[in-house]
Amino acid sequence: MKHHLRSLVVSAMIALSGHAFAQTGAATFPDKPMKIVVTFTPGGAPDILARILGERLTAAWGQPVIVDNKPGAGGNLGADFVAKSPPDGYTLVVGTVGTHSINGALYSKMPYDMVKDFTPITLLATTPNMLVINNDVPAKNLKDFIALGKKEGKMTFASSGSGTSIHVSGELFKTMTGIDMIHIPYKGRATAIPDVVGGRVTMMFDNMPSSLALVRDGKLRALGVTSSTRSPAAPDIPTIAESGLPGFEAVSWFALFAPAHTPKPIIDKLQAEVRKILKSPEVTKRLTDSGLDPVGSTPDELAAYQNREIAKWVKVVKDSGAKAD
Repeated sequence: MKHHLRSLVVSAMIALSGHAFAQTGAATFPDKPMKIVVTFTPGGAPDILARILGERLTAAWGQPVIVDNKPGAGGNLGADFVAKSPPDGYTLVVGTVGTHSINGALYSKMPYDMVKDFTPITLLATTPNMLVINNDVPAKNLKDFIALGKKEGKMTFASSGSGTSIHVSGELFKTMTGIDMIHIPYKGRATAIPDVVGGRVTMMFDNMPSSLALVRDGKLRALGVTSSTRSPAAPDIPTIAESGLPGFEAVSWFALFAPAHTPKPIIDKLQAEVRKILKSPEVTKRLTDSGLDPVGSTPDELAAYQNREIAKWVKVVKDSGAKAD
């Protein structure tokens, strides 16, 4: 009995000391440089978000925040790096719908668990993808493009990597139209887009912030957005659903995650500061003008959202028969 009581007292003391340590760590956090990992090449929506956060967090906390691009394996390479980093709040990742919802169903072997190996911080933003084609493709709208695909047969579609929302948007389009399409995965949109502009690949479902400027400059032709409603950033571009594929919807999202077991006081401090950044008028305008819809959720809201997205995309991947290349 005495031994049992002594064990309980020791356990309680350890728990209290751990809690005190976490509180002290949060009070001084951050006291050294931080790193935000982007799992794709520079220039895309995750990179845009990370660099805005890096600028603002550096200004708010007086510690350098480094953006580290680690592309490869549909984002798995960078996500795995963060999953295996110390859980101290100093290494974070801009997770995507691919790295944290789709890849578990698409890849036969994952280097990390999309849920168990991370601590949610906040949902940063959402954006529709945009179907863009090379200007030499003889189709001015989605119906003409679908008819062309069915008549001519094989088409190619680029993505920023297997498992990305850009990839599975193409797989969903392939399933719903019946067009014979070949997936061409790249390490990131920075290498994929030039091949679409140059005509080496027929089409791509790119994140809107990445391609909108190219569409406005006349370098690519937009046929539709993948959201259920038109984007305020480009209200003249119709949805794919209203253009001939009712029910088509695929939204990209980007969220901030820390390694599993990062202390809650540090997570709460990060979430509060990042939400403040996202809600600032200047950042809100900067993001919405580019086609991103800022969010700033709680960690629990992000966790629930992620679980819903996993269930949704498991079905899409299964129905399409898609596999990681």
